[in-house]
Amino acid sequence: MDNGFVFKDFFKIKSGKVQWRSPSNIALIKYWGKKTGQIPTNPSLSFSLTKCFTTTTITFKKNKSSFPKYHFLFHGQKTPSFESKIDNFFNKILKYCPYISDIEMQIESYNSFPHSSGIASSASSFSALSLCIMEIERILNPQIDDTYFFKKASFISRLGSGSACRSVFEKFSIWGESSIISGSNDLYALPYNKKIHNSFNNLCDTILIVDKSKKEFSSTKGHKLMSGHFYVDGRMAQVESNFSKLIESLQSGNYDMFIKTVEQEALALHAMMMTSDPYFILMKSSTLEIIKALWQFRRTSGSKLCFTLDAGANVHIIYPRKEFNNVQNFISEKLLSYCQNGEFINDTIGTGPLKL
Repeated sequence: MDNGFVFKDFFKIKSGKVQWRSPSNIALIKYWGKKTGQIPTNPSLSFSLTKCFTTTTITFKKNKSSFPKYHFLFHGQKTPSFESKIDNFFNKILKYCPYISDIEMQIESYNSFPHSSGIASSASSFSALSLCIMEIERILNPQIDDTYFFKKASFISRLGSGSACRSVFEKFSIWGESSIISGSNDLYALPYNKKIHNSFNNLCDTILIVDKSKKEFSSTKGHKLMSGHFYVDGRMAQVESNFSKLIESLQSGNYDMFIKTVEQEALALHAMMMTSDPYFILMKSSTLEIIKALWQFRRTSGSKLCFTLDAGANVHIIYPRKEFNNVQNFISEKLLSYCQNGEFINDTIGTGPLKL
C-alpha cells in the first residue's frame, strides 16, 4: 500500500526555496506502543495547536553526490544531536522521495516555543520538514493535488516521528486503523471529518510547565514495553470504547462525557508506564497536585475544564473559550506555584499547517 507514495516521475532539479509552518498537537485518545515500521498499536485522535509550531525553510540546489546532503541549523545554530535524527529520517524516506539524493539542502528550523518547555517538538519539527520536502516534490511534479500532497506528507512525517503525522492537518485528526472511522489506517493520519458540535470548535489549551528537564525514561523505550505488557489486551479494549465515547461527545456536545474520556485516557497512558516491565513514573508530585486542584475547582465552580497529559510531567488544561478569564484566574491563584519558574503557555485549537 505504501508503494503508492513512491515518486517515479522524471524530474530535473533546479534551485529553489520552500517554507512551511506546522503545529504541535496533543492527543486526546492516546497511542502507546508501536509495531515495526512506526506502526501504532492502537488508533489515536488529537487536535493541533495554534501558537506552538515549528517553521522550517529549505533552500536547495543540485547535489553531485548520491545521498542527501544537507546543512541543518536550529535557531541559527548547528545542533549535532538533531542531525542523527535527520539522517535516519532521510534514510527512511529516500525510497519514496528519491529526489532528495539529487539536492543539497540548507535546512533552517525555528520553534515558536522553547525547545525545553516540555511540549513535544518532534511532531511539529518533522511535519514541517516533511511539508517542505513535499513542496519540493510539487515543484518537480505540479500535477500533485492537495489530497495526495498532505496524505504523503503525513506518511513520510510518521517515519520521523509517529505523532508528526497528525500535525499535517488542522483541528482534529486521526491516526491508526479503527473500525469506527472509514478510511483510517496505520500509514498516515486523516483529518477528522465527522460532525463537531459548536462546543468544541473553540477549545483552549493551557500547558502548565511542571518540569523542563530531560525525561528519565524516553517515549521510544516506553513504546517498546507495550509489547508483551500484562494489560495490553485490556488497554486495547479501553481504547476502542473511549474512541466511540469521544466521537459521540464531539458530535453531541456532551461535555461531561468528553471530560471523563479525555482524563481517563491521560491516566491510562501513565498507568501503562507504571505497570510495564521495567516500570517507571514520568509524573511529578506537582502533576498530581495540579490534577487534584483542578478536580476541586471543577466540583465547586461547575467549570467544564479538564486535563490531559503527554508522556511527561506537564499538564494540558483544556476548556471552552468562554471560560478563559475564569480559568486564567484559577491558574494564577492556585496552580502557578506548581509550575517550574511559574511558566505556562496559553494556546488554542489550531488551524493547521501553513505554507509561507
